[in-house]
Amino acid sequence: MTSESLQPLTGPSRRTVVATVGAAGIAVALTACGSQDSGDKDTSGAGAAGTVIGKTSDIPEGGGKIFTEPGVVVTQPTAGTFKAFSTKCTHKGCPVTSVANGVIVCPCHHSEFSIEDGSVKRVPATQPLPAVEITVSGDEIKLA
Repeated sequence: MTSESLQPLTGPSRRTVVATVGAAGIAVALTACGSQDSGDKDTSGAGAAGTVIGKTSDIPEGGGKIFTEPGVVVTQPTAGTFKAFSTKCTHKGCPVTSVANGVIVCPCHHSEFSIEDGSVKRVPATQPLPAVEITVSGDEIKLA
């Protein structure tokens, strides 16, 4: 080995690399935490007014259907009566994933909500699902 092969490496120090990577990691973590914020954000689902989200024939009487893209669950508690709610559970923000036996079900902590008015039927959620405005025109269900 020659003295030339023992020359120090050039570039950022280990401390600089660790600090930079650490700061980037903190920024990512803070961004992720912010996405769970339940502040003043709209929880009523996304989509422009007038957007067709489904057909009345898609919604079983006494049940409902989840439309993931606009974030809306549409129910038909009684024949010809259609209701819509946000798919975002009011407990921890998980998306609801099923409608059965007259309730909308969140799989994360098993909260259940009424298909009639979105009210809580089973805790841990304590707030109802927010209503989403819809219109029914012929056989089309649209965001209002």
